[in-house]
Amino acid sequence: MSREDFEDAVRDALDEIPEELAELMDNVVVLVEDEAPEDDPELLGLYEGTPLTERTSWWAAGSLPDRITIFRNPTLAVCADRDEVVDEVAVTVIHEIAHHFGIDDARLEELGWD
Repeated sequence: MSREDFEDAVRDALDEIPEELAELMDNVVVLVEDEAPEDDPELLGLYEGTPLTERTSWWAAGSLPDRITIFRNPTLAVCADRDEVVDEVAVTVIHEIAHHFGIDDARLEELGWD
């Protein structure tokens, strides 16, 4: 799958987020990178930032955006075809957005989003 098609899959996944949740997302950017970090090369997505549930008065409006990064090559490596990539991207996007809302991996696993 080309990078452009992969980016389209990420955009499509973001478009599926219910509007009421999308409106609550605050100061977050979603990026696509080809490779995951060297220390975790099989990682499909990564949330970096301060979850909404942990933001207090010290967290200023001028803060840098939180980052959600979706990793293309690791995703392609675990998927057999385009449909599987699209499904995996959607799950990964939801998983990382959940972290933005303060939902940890244990709770995501309980909910079936691991």
